Amino acid sequence: MSAPLIPVTLCENLRTASYIPFYLAYAGDYWREAGLDVTLWMSPEPAETAAALLDGRVPVSWGGPMRVMMHHNEDRDCPLVCFAQVVSREPFYLIGREPKPNFRFQDLVGPKVAITSEVPTPWHLLQEDLTRAGIDPASLNRAPDRTMAENSEALRAGEIDVVQLFEPYADDLLAPGDGHIWHRFAERGDVAFTTFYTTRRFTQEGRDICIRLVRGIAAALTDAYELPAGDVAKTVSEFFPERSQASLTRIITHFREEELWARSPELPADAFVRLKGALLSGGLIDYDVPYDNVIDQALSSGDPK
Repeated sequence: MSAPLIPVTLCENLRTASYIPFYLAYAGDYWREAGLDVTLWMSPEPAETAAALLDGRVPVSWGGPMRVMMHHNEDRDCPLVCFAQVVSREPFYLIGREPKPNFRFQDLVGPKVAITSEVPTPWHLLQEDLTRAGIDPASLNRAPDRTMAENSEALRAGEIDVVQLFEPYADDLLAPGDGHIWHRFAERGDVAFTTFYTTRRFTQEGRDICIRLVRGIAAALTDAYELPAGDVAKTVSEFFPERSQASLTRIITHFREEELWARSPELPADAFVRLKGALLSGGLIDYDVPYDNVIDQALSSGDPK
């Protein structure tokens, strides 16, 4: 007789296509195979996720280490900690109305550029790229802040020249030929974009649950690359009822080509430092948060203890 499943509530930070490994782990029963009965709870908004962990509404979530670093920036004794890298590269794109096959960051000086406003990480990473290329981020001809959906419509209407966004907005522009990829930010390499995070106390008191979450997501990460893209799309389709199977399959195929997802849940220090450097240079934080204060290295290993 098999052991009973351990119940746990997992906070879904935001519904987005780049989180497909999490949806695969849930819908494909990877977490059940790891001994967990996972209930998903949707955060009211990404900025509220950490608050839900701190006040005990949920024990563990997934989301960007950026939020955890912001809380450590405000409170040096912040109990939040990250573990297990899942989305290892940035899922955003620059998409223009006209093709730009030999894109350079200098090409963003002059055209009207719409920047993602819903979350801060994409801009802070981009401003770091611009600065490294010798371009003053303030020199961009930025459009007023709007949602990615609104910016997509503005691109179609010819009101802007290039937009920064992620899937599925990218596929909605690319598939009918309404836009052209100028740049894939995944080319930058690993930046520890998405992990699990929780309180340090839960990593101790609920360590067995954390270990099982990592084991389940590790198996899902493997199959997110190895199973046919159409099979992965079918398994996670319940999370995207408005999205066609063909669109989901294209998106998954592109993510694989970009190696968007981690191959294992290990979270290397250099990926964390690359993200932190952009947040520091962009002024989102002013505290050089130590890696060991924010990352539980043992839980982030492929075979956590």
